[in-house]
Amino acid sequence: MSEESAPGPKESPLAARQAGSREVWKKGGRLLSVLLAVNVLLLACTLISGGAFNKVAVYDTDVFALLTTMMLLASLWILFYLLRTVRCPDAVPYRDAHAGPVWLRGGLVLFGICTLVMDVFKTGYYSSFFECQSAIKILHPLTQAVFVVVQTYFLWVSSKDCIHVHLDLTRCGLMFTLTTNLAIWMAAVVDESVHQTHSYDSSHSNASHLHLAPDRESGSSVGGDCSCNTAICQIFQQGYFYLYPFNIEYSLFASTMLYVMWKNVGRLLASSTHSHGHTPSRVSLFRETLFGGPILGLMLFVVGLAVFIIYEVQVSGEGGRTQQALVIYYSFNIICLGLMTLVSLSGSVIYRFDRRAMDHHKNPTRTLDVALLMGAALGQYVISYYSIVAVVVGTPRDLLGVLNLAHALLMIAQHTFQNVFIIESLHRGPPGAEPHDTTPKEPCHGLTFANVDALHTLPACPPTPRVVGTNPVGPQEAMAIILAPRGHWRRRCLKDISLFLLLCNVILWIMPAFGARPHFSNTVEVDFYGYSLWAAIVNICLPFGIFYRMHAVSSLLEVYVLS
Repeated sequence: MSEESAPGPKESPLAARQAGSREVWKKGGRLLSVLLAVNVLLLACTLISGGAFNKVAVYDTDVFALLTTMMLLASLWILFYLLRTVRCPDAVPYRDAHAGPVWLRGGLVLFGICTLVMDVFKTGYYSSFFECQSAIKILHPLTQAVFVVVQTYFLWVSSKDCIHVHLDLTRCGLMFTLTTNLAIWMAAVVDESVHQTHSYDSSHSNASHLHLAPDRESGSSVGGDCSCNTAICQIFQQGYFYLYPFNIEYSLFASTMLYVMWKNVGRLLASSTHSHGHTPSRVSLFRETLFGGPILGLMLFVVGLAVFIIYEVQVSGEGGRTQQALVIYYSFNIICLGLMTLVSLSGSVIYRFDRRAMDHHKNPTRTLDVALLMGAALGQYVISYYSIVAVVVGTPRDLLGVLNLAHALLMIAQHTFQNVFIIESLHRGPPGAEPHDTTPKEPCHGLTFANVDALHTLPACPPTPRVVGTNPVGPQEAMAIILAPRGHWRRRCLKDISLFLLLCNVILWIMPAFGARPHFSNTVEVDFYGYSLWAAIVNICLPFGIFYRMHAVSSLLEVYVLS
């Protein structure tokens, strides 16, 4: 029986039957909330995708109206939830120690602040030509700002809740709020993809059939009354496009935390402090590291920023400068991906010598992390395999083709081995946790020690000694102390590996998130597949690859803390 529904050892048969009935209806309540989310999400997806094409009679005002309504309803439900839990002290009898770690909530706050800045820029942009714009275009960013503030506070204080009142209403409310975040994410991704398409069209002769509805409704095609000609208007326009990546990551971070809350609705734990996890009480950056990983990672991060700036400056220039920028861009990525692959393999090899027990306890947060890592990596897999086919089958055999092929192959290898390392790390027990040994050993009575090295020389003593002193130490703490010198080099290496991979993933997130599109600057795939098909592949799959990098950063930070 699952941990959620297992009755206590002293429960009566009637209580057990009641727990079983709650388990049955829990599945029904989850099904109801999922059906609600699917229908709302499909409606939002239809309007958002339809509003991106100029031959579809769906305007951006329709999309803004839907998103504004969803955010208002989600904000009202969050306020109801907060008020209900405050007025009912028994509403949250348990809290999941795994859910909502501090680094995830900190990232949510950071991206939320950037989203608020983006809303300010969008409000200023649409206010620049208020006389010919619909009021919903100004109301939408203002509503989103309120929604971000309310939701961020809600997730900061309630992300660990296992609520036990209004179960079905809570499940539906959480799933509706999750759907609202996914709809905001889809709108931002579509808007950014269309913006990138227009940027490509402005510098290439290929025509695109994808156009923003605002241009059709109130742009230059309608006499130029709403054209953005002033300097302040252009600053607002460019500003909120550059801040879109933070809004996208905020929506995805919030969605993952809401999903864990949804899984924890009605969950029964052993006690309010029950935890099979191993979250440390204190986290110190660069503590117990060899400094090789952080230094090398910082070097690659700085070099990557320089490469990204050079690429952005040169890619819009002449053909020769574009090719030079692509060579520099691919060369850096090949070196970075190659090092990340080798380091991930080294981490997996280190785990072969690690005697820590595997943690198989029920953990919705870890299950979601693994699923997101595997699912988000598929986006980059798709792009890489399409690139491999285009380079191998295509006729050009130049330097860019070779670099593109090596980049695609290393991208697949890096995602694969990094996922293996992260997933294995997340399933490891705390430092010093050994597999359970059932072999009987001769007890060692009355053991008092002050020298840890001397303790290792006692062959007859079991691995969990009896500690005598004024402040008794538990068996797990004693084991951690005893095994610390033996596993010290492994912990240092794992911390270096996780920090190196973390910094590399950050720079590999920055490049595509802020506009680097070698998929279009390098015309191998465009010539092979045609612009329309290749643009659809990249615009659909690349957002998942960008999300993978940021989610890998979150997971690697947890790996670093738990190593």
